[in-house]
Amino acid sequence: MTTRADDEFHLDSAQLRFFGENGFLKIKGLLEAEELRQLDEHSMNLALDRLDLSRIDGVKPRSDGNSPADIEDRYFRFIQFHRHLAIHERFLLHPRILDVLQALIGPDVMAMQSMLFLKPPGKPGQAFHQDSFYIRTAPDTLCGAWLAIDNCDEENGCMGFIPGSHFQPVREEVAEPENTEDFQQTLTEVVGVDDSCEVMAPAESGDVVFFHGRLLHRSRRNRSTKRSRRAYVCHYANARSYTEWGGGNANHLLARGSTHLPFAKPRFLDS
Repeated sequence: MTTRADDEFHLDSAQLRFFGENGFLKIKGLLEAEELRQLDEHSMNLALDRLDLSRIDGVKPRSDGNSPADIEDRYFRFIQFHRHLAIHERFLLHPRILDVLQALIGPDVMAMQSMLFLKPPGKPGQAFHQDSFYIRTAPDTLCGAWLAIDNCDEENGCMGFIPGSHFQPVREEVAEPENTEDFQQTLTEVVGVDDSCEVMAPAESGDVVFFHGRLLHRSRRNRSTKRSRRAYVCHYANARSYTEWGGGNANHLLARGSTHLPFAKPRFLDS
């Protein structure tokens, strides 16, 4: 997925202002149809257990089961598979996603985490949280990129944001969620969030939603009977931010620009 200078994606001043004020920004149709088809097919093969992951070094299942929900739990959302499968690394380092990140967090971009969610019908979501609570960087430049593989809305568990909450510090008051109908019991939530101003973020396949690491966000249970809500979610920071998360800077990819800190190189793509 290379890109020429004249193919670069640029944000306008209104988009930059919206992200600055609200802490999130949806870019419609950032991925092209053929690119999305590849990710669609790959994630469906994972959901149907058509890929043999047992031979991949470093990937060990956590549990048994062969339903889409079981398979997602078996590999805990397919976290950090960019270290094992080329397609995961390719979308983590997608040029147009990096174009947007350059504008939001600076020209030097560090790619830190990848997660593929399948979220089949009936699977719960995660209650209000801030990603910067888990992935700490100094200074805090964390930014998520949420790529919709399926169309998503409130029925099948789209994202919900508290606009402007990225101006708040990282909140340490967390506990297990009270609502275990909508939210996973094993994942904590921020205590005492006023959700009266929550904004839902429905998205169509190929849209990418960018959101600040301190932004309060959540997603509810997939209440549809037939639709999954597959998404590929990655986290980035400015490459000049220091982190001890995930083994430190030396374990994360320098996706764009330069840095005085140690970094890793892509395994499958040319750097």
